[in-house]
Amino acid sequence: MQDRYLLDLYPNRGLTFVRGEGVYLETADGHRYLDMMTNYGVNILGYGHPAVTTALSAQAQQLPTLHGSFGNNRRALASRALVERLPIAPGYLYWANSGAEAVEAALKFAVMATGKRHFIACAGSYHGKTLGALSATHAPKYRAPFEPLLWRFTHVKYGDIEALRAAINEDTAAFIVEPVQGESGVVAPPAGYLRQVSDACTGHGVLLILDEIQTGCGRTGAFTVAEHEDVRPEIMCLGKGLAGGVPIGVTAVCERVAEKVTRGSHTSTFGGNPLAAAGVSAVLASLDDAMLGRITDLGEFFRAQLREISHELIADVRGRGLMVGLALKGRRDDVLKRLQRERILAIPAGADVVRFLPAYVIERDELARVAEACGRALATLDV
Repeated sequence: MQDRYLLDLYPNRGLTFVRGEGVYLETADGHRYLDMMTNYGVNILGYGHPAVTTALSAQAQQLPTLHGSFGNNRRALASRALVERLPIAPGYLYWANSGAEAVEAALKFAVMATGKRHFIACAGSYHGKTLGALSATHAPKYRAPFEPLLWRFTHVKYGDIEALRAAINEDTAAFIVEPVQGESGVVAPPAGYLRQVSDACTGHGVLLILDEIQTGCGRTGAFTVAEHEDVRPEIMCLGKGLAGGVPIGVTAVCERVAEKVTRGSHTSTFGGNPLAAAGVSAVLASLDDAMLGRITDLGEFFRAQLREISHELIADVRGRGLMVGLALKGRRDDVLKRLQRERILAIPAGADVVRFLPAYVIERDELARVAEACGRALATLDV
């Protein structure tokens, strides 16, 4: 029924869901689907997680929203808890409602901090579809209808430190980069790349913006990938599952950037609302060392299961933690459709990658079931 009233902006998967429980989504007639996509990485603790549900329910009854010009204990506690987890010290936050909004703020803050308007991003990057974020996003299919876009962006080869160094000039404000490219196919750079990036940016007086909207909040087995690489960016963007399923985005900045951001230059009516803040606190409390270790172990197990599949269409199995890509030599969409027929939901990435972003509460037997279903799906294809 919704198609009668909504713009035709999304592919139609042919399913309607009415509830979620744990790692499953359920249709009105009771069919349960194993959710290996979590709304593109949002429901990181699954559906109905008791800590998140309790926190959101209590806050909804108390005070769901409050403008940022007023103080609020829930916002303050969530802000302190997040800053303590980030590799930016001292860190200062701007609360938004989505990852794209977080990127928009990051770009504006970089301009305010440097007075410059040239940015460098990577080929294959995805940072969102709002105009500023779209300027950083690389894919022509998203950019072409709206060009010319904002400021000046140069896109360099991902993972190539010499390409970055060559692109930096006297008007470069910042380099924005995903630690692992999700939309392009769960693509990781060479080992040590982020460390080299950090050193190059520091050496040239360029700000480093890490877009950890998909990789952050524990997805790779550490709270942020920056921790894996011991990198301390000047600006970091987070979003997706940070609030347990409630819309959220956040831009964290270092002190020298914060000092240049002027009052009223960037605000949001709903940013930092107490309801989302309650979700943030519940999620952060759940992402302890045991949970992060679990994510690492489950990711290794799942990738090992996928690697046991013997089929000529498999090009690679890659990823980090519970951000996993099954790269194929064609027929990707056929595999996705066959998985859905087995009531398993996954999403595409890049040209030929099946992407899995399961909830962190998933069990080994459920991951094994997905790997077995992938094997069956590939076995039924004519190549």
